[in-house]
Amino acid sequence: MNWDAVAGRFTPPARLAVIGDPIAHSRSPQMHNPALKACGIDAQYVRVQVPVRNVAKAFRQFAASGFLGVNITIPHKFEALDAVDELDPLARALGAVNTLAIRDGRLFGYNSDGPGFLRSVKEAFGVEVKDLRVLILGAGGGAGRAVAVQCALKRCPRLVLANRTVSKATALADEVKQWSPETEVSVVAWTDEEVAEYMSQIDLIVNATSLGMKTDDAKLAPADALLPRHLVFDMVYRANGVTPLVEDAAAAGAKTVDGLTLLLHQGAISFEHWFDRPAPLQAMREGLRNALIV
Repeated sequence: MNWDAVAGRFTPPARLAVIGDPIAHSRSPQMHNPALKACGIDAQYVRVQVPVRNVAKAFRQFAASGFLGVNITIPHKFEALDAVDELDPLARALGAVNTLAIRDGRLFGYNSDGPGFLRSVKEAFGVEVKDLRVLILGAGGGAGRAVAVQCALKRCPRLVLANRTVSKATALADEVKQWSPETEVSVVAWTDEEVAEYMSQIDLIVNATSLGMKTDDAKLAPADALLPRHLVFDMVYRANGVTPLVEDAAAAGAKTVDGLTLLLHQGAISFEHWFDRPAPLQAMREGLRNALIV
């Protein structure tokens, strides 16, 4: 593949990218290109499909072609850990890299999942994670791990990890306790009965799975256990309406936010790593909203 030709066929030239496999669904270009334009940066953000086990090679090709940075999405976040020259301590703690900054040919790996989650909670609910008792649905996956570790690093008072495979949640709980011994950590089997039992003792409920993208996906939590005081964070978003979890929570009078806000703040953090300046949030937010118009 002639990467210089690929980068050069765009006007402005392609200097930033998002990689995944697949990647055609990503709306990151619609968020980042308005940001670049708003800041007067002569560069374009593009999608590039990279097969599994080719991340290190792709990173080197990006660097050789004069790229400034890359976002990394499923399934490459773990492979990217071993493909960078320098790994940010938070990315090491979270166990994944989703942002690459290229400086003088060297590859710097970061993770915006945890910090993006914190910013999203603050914007949506006006509170800090450190003051909340948190229930994570789907704590066995990469997103659940990132949220759990980030909550522990912020010393939240209580963390409840629910997962279909209890052993995965148990392993995560043991790790989380090392980051924050003072956080009370519980592991529960992800059944309606067990989740409902804990929901009365929780402030923030987080869906860390991909369930909810489709209207016929299984319910994540028993609707009758949702309370008006609950804060509900669904990391999934739907272009053509709210997710079932958000719908149930809103019907119960709870405050809600979906994954679009997370995508925005993850993007803003990446922009800050690349350009060492505040991201133009309004331009990025408008770009995302326009991308969802069907």
